[in-house]
Amino acid sequence: VQLQASGGGLVQAGDSLRLSCAASARTFGRYGMGWFRQSPGKEREFVAATIWPGGSKYYADSVKGRFTISGDNAKNTVALQMNDLQPEDTAVYYCALEPRVILSSIQVPSAYGSWGQGTQVTVSS
Repeated sequence: VQLQASGGGLVQAGDSLRLSCAASARTFGRYGMGWFRQSPGKEREFVAATIWPGGSKYYADSVKGRFTISGDNAKNTVALQMNDLQPEDTAVYYCALEPRVILSSIQVPSAYGSWGQGTQVTVSS
């Protein structure tokens, strides 16, 4: 499965962005979908994830209450709605998919086998 992330851009602090991740093929059954981000000189970090369809949603403490992950199984897409963006949210954002994700590892990048190419989000103060 190939993933295509889109929706990044340059915004000001307090603005919103919606990232979208489209999968190239229909994925049947339950699978893990995650969003991660990486800033220059830093390791890739967990942002949000969900067991799709219909499973729980998980968020990093730094984005709780501001970001929302959601999916549309009919369209093979997963979105990340980002509200009240702050300069520290600046990063390249990646979506990831894993059909056999282990719940205890859902926040770990190495648990995912398929990755999108990344989309840049820049938040100015």
